[in-house]
Amino acid sequence: MRVLGLLSGTSHDGIDVAVVDFAESGGRLQGRVLHEDSIPYAPELRARLVAALPPAPTTLAEVCELDTLIGQAFAEVAASAAAAVGGVDAICSHGQTVFHWVDGDHARGTLQIGQPAWIAERVGAPVVSDVRIRDITAGGHGAPLVSFLDELLLRGRSGVSAALNLGGIANITVVGDGAVSAYDIGPANALVDAVVTAERLNDLGYDENAAIARSGRVDRALLDALLADPYYGLAAPKSTGKEHFHLAYVREAVDGQGRDIPVEDVVRTLTELTVCTVAQDVRRAGIGFLAVSGGGCRNPLILEGLREALPEVEVVLADELGASADAKEAILFSLIGWCTMHGVPAVVPGGTGAREPRILGTITPGSGPLRMPEPVATLRGLTLA
Repeated sequence: MRVLGLLSGTSHDGIDVAVVDFAESGGRLQGRVLHEDSIPYAPELRARLVAALPPAPTTLAEVCELDTLIGQAFAEVAASAAAAVGGVDAICSHGQTVFHWVDGDHARGTLQIGQPAWIAERVGAPVVSDVRIRDITAGGHGAPLVSFLDELLLRGRSGVSAALNLGGIANITVVGDGAVSAYDIGPANALVDAVVTAERLNDLGYDENAAIARSGRVDRALLDALLADPYYGLAAPKSTGKEHFHLAYVREAVDGQGRDIPVEDVVRTLTELTVCTVAQDVRRAGIGFLAVSGGGCRNPLILEGLREALPEVEVVLADELGASADAKEAILFSLIGWCTMHGVPAVVPGGTGAREPRILGTITPGSGPLRMPEPVATLRGLTLA
């Protein structure tokens, strides 16, 4: 079965897509990646999305319009990717997260927009969507869902190993001694991107090659204030997002210093914040092997900083596990789509905090009758190529 995965992450800069051809035998799944790409949002659409995200006020009318416009953008990306491989059997769309509701140490709700009916109409294949909420109803955080893929890819390694994804938010999956733990560490690119965009430091909306950060220095007092955030002290499982880590959060921290801090120093300090929070948790868990993915792995200061802070840890890109560091989450949603269509729960115990694994998502039929494949009892392993 060929499944197309789509998402836009917490950096909300564009749409990632992957097409994976899956073949299953005896519960063992093999996936061949046929296509992967990342398509930037149209500037005007991204600007509207950014303007509507918390803590900014918005209206239901704007949410409705964005739901349609993002759905249409996803549909065009899906149609192009499907055509590139000669068609797909199913699609899984994560959509665009606009709010993740966490109350204390519990996730209460989550909202992703990008109306899947537009995708189903455009491509003609069934679309799995709204994949996070079922996990939340089972007591989980709905994040990090990538822990399901990570556990399959890390399974069987000796010692304690982990997969780290550096998107807008940094999340980690730790596998060792038959146990799995996964959670959101804190901000990866979210705060840097917010400052770069607000101050118009780079039209791309991020610190390309860490050029801005390299021109500044770490402000130790500001860094210490940021590290004092109570979130870092919460026990896993836990999740967070831009509801907590956003531009106003940075400005409040800077204002709290009572002095002017050059913007380059702010960007450098926020970059160091990611290194410090990740390295702290990696050391605490006794991790010996760390596979990194997401946009943040292309930030040389972050990767260099992690390797310097963790000299006893083998720090590699996720490509070594068979999943492209740039497309791993799109591959994840291809996998979730396959699992949902085959009746396989796509939540690993310990991954999100859910009481039990659950089959994820809602299915929107394509252009013809919805025909589900024969269910698969269990998934024993995954190999990607």
